[in-house]
Amino acid sequence: MRVLLNCFAFSQCLSNKILFSILYFLSFVCDAVDGWCARKFNQVSTFGAVLDMVTDRISTACLLVVLSQLYKPSLIFLSLLALDIASHWLQMYSTFLTGKTSHKDVKDSSSWLFRAYYGNRMFMAYCCVSCEVLYLILFYLVENQTQKLVDVISSNLQKISLLSLLMGSSLFGWAAKQIINVIQMKTASDACVLYDIEKKHKN
Repeated sequence: MRVLLNCFAFSQCLSNKILFSILYFLSFVCDAVDGWCARKFNQVSTFGAVLDMVTDRISTACLLVVLSQLYKPSLIFLSLLALDIASHWLQMYSTFLTGKTSHKDVKDSSSWLFRAYYGNRMFMAYCCVSCEVLYLILFYLVENQTQKLVDVISSNLQKISLLSLLMGSSLFGWAAKQIINVIQMKTASDACVLYDIEKKHKN
């Protein structure tokens, strides 16, 4: 359902902003429903976990690419895209190398924020929802392809409206998610390096 919703949503993104936003957000909500159902009915699987992350990353990546074409400077969104993919890919790979069963197993991390993110579903949900909501609001607000990102954010935050409240409340969660992505990338990279060092010493 998520894959189909996203395919149809992005086919409509430049012609019908409201329909795209609804379909994209529905797909995002399905992510939570899918995870809950998998745990509730004991349907958790490795393939499901991998497919879930791949769908998440592709959905967000596509939206960031669209935003990079609508805002200046576009490098901001492309950098966020690179950080998102790199941090999650490294996290999955380091999980495989260290023999852990889940990429969310970060109990041995020295970062309290990283542990809080994967250890508290509510905090993780807040950060993830904040990112998607912020990106959808930015998509909805843009009027032409020459607008500067800073101008749109600052002008909207100065207004008293539902969108400005949503944007303001989602900015903190978005910022926390980017910090966590950096921590995740650093932690996963360290794990890969340590694996190589241990492997070399064994040989």
